[in-house]
Amino acid sequence: MTQDIEPPRPQVVLNTFDTQSQTPAQKWKPSSADMQHYYERLLPFRYIFQWLSHSPKATKDFTMREFAYEHRSGAYQRYNSYESQEDFKKSVVSANPTRFEVGAVYTVNPKERRNLPKNALKPISKELVFDIDLTDYDDIRTCCQGTDICMKCWKFIRVGSKIIESALKEDFGFKHLVWVFSGRRGAHCWISDARARNLDEGTRKAIVEYMDVLSSMQGKFKKLKKPYHPHVERSFNFLKEEFIDIVLQDQEPWLTSASTPSDAKAWTQIDELLSFIPEKSLQSELRNKWKDQKSLSTSKSKWEDINDVAKRVLKSQLQVTLLNEAKKDIIIYYMYPRLDVEVSRQVIHLLKSPFCIHPGTGNVCVPFDPTRNISNNPEDDDYGFNPTTSPNLKQIQDELESWERSKSKDSDEPQDESKRLADYDKTSLKPYVDHFAKFVNDLIKDELRAKREREDDSLDF
Repeated sequence: MTQDIEPPRPQVVLNTFDTQSQTPAQKWKPSSADMQHYYERLLPFRYIFQWLSHSPKATKDFTMREFAYEHRSGAYQRYNSYESQEDFKKSVVSANPTRFEVGAVYTVNPKERRNLPKNALKPISKELVFDIDLTDYDDIRTCCQGTDICMKCWKFIRVGSKIIESALKEDFGFKHLVWVFSGRRGAHCWISDARARNLDEGTRKAIVEYMDVLSSMQGKFKKLKKPYHPHVERSFNFLKEEFIDIVLQDQEPWLTSASTPSDAKAWTQIDELLSFIPEKSLQSELRNKWKDQKSLSTSKSKWEDINDVAKRVLKSQLQVTLLNEAKKDIIIYYMYPRLDVEVSRQVIHLLKSPFCIHPGTGNVCVPFDPTRNISNNPEDDDYGFNPTTSPNLKQIQDELESWERSKSKDSDEPQDESKRLADYDKTSLKPYVDHFAKFVNDLIKDELRAKREREDDSLDF
């Protein structure tokens, strides 16, 4: 049976990422043959299948799930579904999409929907997902813009992941979380606990609103309700430790100099900063001081100016208290994770699978640990996950070819089939697959434990 194919999506020119120079560049992009080779030999279908089935064997969580293909022509093919891991891989290899996306589990098999009443196809579960995209920081970051990234602005993702993970674990009790690099400029957090998967859209919306702190800071009045909610207070205590390094030193959003005293972007940011300050006279004094400066004026010096000028201008303890509260709001506004809320709200939302290849960069969408370096590359120890050195398709193809050449030179003896390594184990993809495999195995153990407990309960009289 044929699946629905939607019209081509608008095509855009994309920058690839030069992993050697760590700067944006028009470089190598995967061809159809490259993708065919990747699907046939390198993509870890086994672990994706087990993750989505929540079992080593096929369950309805897998067989009733929608997958979508994005084709090289731009066409988008929905409502694919599979009966087994083998069926899954065979279909992907045959279709050879630029990427495939994971959707919801439905009441009926998605590919059979044409034979059923329209209201028969209802979504019943899907992983809860959070998405952070660095383009949402373009009004703050000065190191990069648009699709470009570097390790300076990636710190926003690193900080955001800690805030999100802390809330999901401590406030909601979720356990099975995995972060996945989007392949270019962002990250997705997949929450796979059964309780998370079975949330209805109303509850998902409530969780998103709980997490989406910045939505209340839009418009003219940029302040949060006081006293802070415990989640906001906990987040602030972490963010204030990173604010100087990331915003004041790395990004320098308020930097002005004698040569560019009226830099438009800097003054847009300065006006944004001043809009937080509740006392108009203090706003005016600071603006005049900064406009009159004839030398380099850094973001850090401007941040210190707020307190220095306030000592002269503010007349009451209430004014001082309001200013201190405003400074806390500024730190949260600049540092708290900026979420794509629609990704989290909708059960039917499709999102590209872990280990897909980003078609514009050739980067592998690898699962990663935001808190530590799992790449086996000592140079990344200071970064945790480093998107500028994470696996690229051409890189792992070259590594596989090099490994096979070296082995063919070492021995002409046939390999014992039982001891053969998976092809991804011969490349720098290995630690990321191992990380994902551990996540999947832990998830399955809990699923099987819960199933046994339900069965034991059913035997009690």
